[in-house]
Amino acid sequence: MLKIRTSKLAIICCFLAAASACTASAKPRDTVDADYKHASAQAYERWRDLKYGLRIHWGYYSLLGVEASWPVRKMSNHEKQQYFELYKKFNPTEFDANKWMYLLERCGFTFFTITAKHHDGFALFDTKTTIKRRVNYTAADGPKIEKCNLAYSVMDAPIKRDIIKELCNAAHRRGIAIDLYFSHIDWFDADMRFDKHNPFFDKNYNNQTDPEGYTRFVRRHRQQIIELLANYGKVDMMCLDMHLPEFCWPDVKQTIKMARRTQPDVLFRRRGIGAYGDYQTPENWIPASLGRSDERVVMPWMVIHTLSDQFAYDPDGTKYKSGRWIVSTLVDVAAKGGNFMVSIGPDGNGYFHPEAIKKLQYAGDWLKVNGQAIYKTRPWAHYKQGKDIRFTRSKDGKYVYAICLKWPGEEFISKLLRPKSGSRIVMLGDRLSSQGRGLKWKIDENRGLVIEIPKRLQKWENRPCRQAYVFRVEIEQ
Repeated sequence: MLKIRTSKLAIICCFLAAASACTASAKPRDTVDADYKHASAQAYERWRDLKYGLRIHWGYYSLLGVEASWPVRKMSNHEKQQYFELYKKFNPTEFDANKWMYLLERCGFTFFTITAKHHDGFALFDTKTTIKRRVNYTAADGPKIEKCNLAYSVMDAPIKRDIIKELCNAAHRRGIAIDLYFSHIDWFDADMRFDKHNPFFDKNYNNQTDPEGYTRFVRRHRQQIIELLANYGKVDMMCLDMHLPEFCWPDVKQTIKMARRTQPDVLFRRRGIGAYGDYQTPENWIPASLGRSDERVVMPWMVIHTLSDQFAYDPDGTKYKSGRWIVSTLVDVAAKGGNFMVSIGPDGNGYFHPEAIKKLQYAGDWLKVNGQAIYKTRPWAHYKQGKDIRFTRSKDGKYVYAICLKWPGEEFISKLLRPKSGSRIVMLGDRLSSQGRGLKWKIDENRGLVIEIPKRLQKWENRPCRQAYVFRVEIEQ
């Protein structure tokens, strides 16, 4: 049985590599050619409307309950060989794309990301590309490269189902936006062992030392990206990952141009493509203030945050953060003008951990009541007041939503908000204030806006939700 002795170290390596990928900047990638166009303004607008998504890391590593791909780097040669052969055991017979999409709807998600191919090279889609060389880690005379002819995809595994096709079809039927994750690097294909993270990294291997192998890598890398954009209907986002060496850049640039022509309105994550990307993704950290004031955030952004300690399936239910954490993080990110993705993974059978589902459903229940303050909103002039109040606004600028992370008590007070004269202020989810004249309010010369909270709402059981209470305030435009 394959054992993982360094999963914690692998997780740390994953986070450090992701941080490095976010901040790395190469001059050739800082500007775009005149013939390149980014996604349209309408595509950006739709993207900004989404707000809340689920990120799913899934592959044969889920059979082990460890982080995606990274642990293999610290394994013995025998363990490496076993790891890359795990595709022969990947048979998630309980996977049901329609049930996954139902779960997304139930939990309030408007989009999802799925790992079409992670760093280990195993594809969850029916790629028509083939790998011609792989590493045999247990060869008699030590690890060596050998010939092969393998797609290294779900079609080679016992499942023999195009998981990406099933998910995209189910998402299209339900109007859920699609983000296909694709890693530039591939640790199974020996034609691209120039990646510094590769378990069989060869510092002397490049496009000059093996032009034939490098050409195969470029062709296969390009074809897989085009397959994902050409064969699965509308794809809203493509979540590219990792950086390739600078000698690859001219070919990568041409690949992205071809991909853009295939689906002009797909939004590309900037990983590995610099200014050719459309958005970036802080991972497991949140920009400190409104908009893009954090120096690490230079274009439209979306926070990706793990619900447990890793991106892939975590069998330890105690590791999952609370539903309250999801809600408070979503509120904070939306107030700052970003999108938010919470990241989990299913197990080897296609099931999500019950504890993860419980946390996600808690957030979904909150969104059923307060989604108006999150979906399709934009940041207001002020994103917060003190530690416990956040603001969003409606796209038309008519309303500001004041979101109290803690119960405000008998009064809600704000010196920042100025309601429109005679406007009706309601607490979202409170039937009486929503259907009647609204909550009583006044402007106090010293305290500002003062909203009276009715006595009936001081009782826990009468409140519309369990945290993050939302006041909708009509303002002067």
